[in-house]
Amino acid sequence: MQLQDQVHIGGSADMTIETIAEPVRKNYLNDKQGILSWLLTTDHKRIGLLYTFSITVLFFIGGFFALMMRLELLSPRNWLVSTETYNKLFTMHGIIMVWFFLIPSIPNTIGNFVIPLMIGAKDLAFPKLNLASWYVFMLGAGVTIYALFRGGVDTGWTFYTPFSTGYSTTYVIAAAMGIFISGFSTIMTSVNFIATIHRMRAPGLTWFRLPIFIWSMYANSVVLVLNTPVLAITLVMVAVERVFQVGIFDPALGGDPVLFQHMFWFYSHPAVYTMVLPGMAVISEIVPVFSRKPIFGYTAVAFSSVGIAVIGFLVWGHHMFVAGESVYSAMAFSLLSYFVAVPSAIKVFNWTATMYKGSVSWDTPMLYAIGFIGLFTIGGMTGLFLAALGLDVHVHDTYFVIAHFHYIMVGGTVMAFLGAFHYWWPKISGKLYPEGLGKLGAMIVFLGFNLTFFPQFVLGYLGMPRRYAAYPEEFQMLHIISTAGATILGVGYILPLCYLIWSWKYGKPAGPNPWRATGLEWQTSSPPPTHNFKKTPVVNVRAYDYEAMKEQLGLREREFENV
Repeated sequence: MQLQDQVHIGGSADMTIETIAEPVRKNYLNDKQGILSWLLTTDHKRIGLLYTFSITVLFFIGGFFALMMRLELLSPRNWLVSTETYNKLFTMHGIIMVWFFLIPSIPNTIGNFVIPLMIGAKDLAFPKLNLASWYVFMLGAGVTIYALFRGGVDTGWTFYTPFSTGYSTTYVIAAAMGIFISGFSTIMTSVNFIATIHRMRAPGLTWFRLPIFIWSMYANSVVLVLNTPVLAITLVMVAVERVFQVGIFDPALGGDPVLFQHMFWFYSHPAVYTMVLPGMAVISEIVPVFSRKPIFGYTAVAFSSVGIAVIGFLVWGHHMFVAGESVYSAMAFSLLSYFVAVPSAIKVFNWTATMYKGSVSWDTPMLYAIGFIGLFTIGGMTGLFLAALGLDVHVHDTYFVIAHFHYIMVGGTVMAFLGAFHYWWPKISGKLYPEGLGKLGAMIVFLGFNLTFFPQFVLGYLGMPRRYAAYPEEFQMLHIISTAGATILGVGYILPLCYLIWSWKYGKPAGPNPWRATGLEWQTSSPPPTHNFKKTPVVNVRAYDYEAMKEQLGLREREFENV
């Protein structure tokens, strides 16, 4: 079968069935199967899988700490662990989940795998730097796990001073240095994505023909390049003050603890968006495919990602309404916090409009997308409560904040992470998973999540402070419900892990495009060849153009079904 030097995507006769179906004898799975070849690979797809394995292990470690906390909270009094151990449990849970799962989860796994495929590139711009980023990530995770096994950390994941700089006797410096090291991995990956998206797009793939996933990942990468150094220098200053007793943050030494909060939240509030922007990117891919419509308001959705990235740098002060900032500063940050909800709302409205009158199919990825939209909307709306000065004073540092944060981060990012793997799994593995188990898993996760965290809104409003192992007896029933929900949620997380691993070996062959999607990643084999495409794609249609796809397939749909 002869192919042209370039495969054209668009036009009635450019993309042929033969092009899609051409067999590829070597791909990243069956070429050089030795372990050493994986550890020294520069193939972005393999590196994405290395990140997937590492991040999944870290996710379950962090989840174990959460399980221990929920079991301890079954009783109003300490019965399972001591107060000191409980402090270490929630600290290590937060550190591992934030820096070693939520921030790298989608970009370093799915992003690494699909970004070059989606833009028609053979690999990322800097393949060796990509591999180095994984090793640096593993080094940072190793240092943090070392702190865990040496006794843990009890400061909370925020490392608030002066407790972290002078009073805590735990392994603060080791944990901080683990996060510091992993920050280099984040910057390496982000720079790689930015350079790749700028310089390696296929011919004809202009900015406004890019999938929304690429827009969101680009905005996310820019934020991480700008804000990660701020966290790095802040943690270095904590270590310097702790070791050399230099007065930076500790008032006893002439320092200012509020300065630490300004520096930490200048990083950490944009980091909240870097956790959820990749999730939004995934949903922006899934919704059009399973609605069989182009995404509604493409330009608005694309620029809303940029808007979130820009405004996210201006709202860090809403974490400090009770920390002594001036009333005028608090009013400004409150207003900006309401304003940042606008680009997020644009995405939610446009996803909904995309589904309206669409040919919606309720496959597993779509169930996760619908779950994301519902949970993220609840999280976003309760965020407006926390942006209100008077109400924030009442619920600050209560379980209301925990519930809000988890509805965004877990209800958003984790739902999107699972949706992404179910959506791109046929492309990653070349196999199909059991659809019935997939749908069951999505529903279990949604039910378990709401049962776990919705009672915590009530607990917070009633005054239950976070980070306490003991509590008044009248709160016990809500904690029991929350722990029961966490158990269901754990089952929902383990189930996909089991059937996805099973499907890797025993699943039915997926074919190149089981979802009938329009993206470039679906125009190559599953799994993709080592260099992604046999020929360089040329794009001359907009993203999500299902009408053009129908014209291309024409009367050969039956052939396509048999590929």
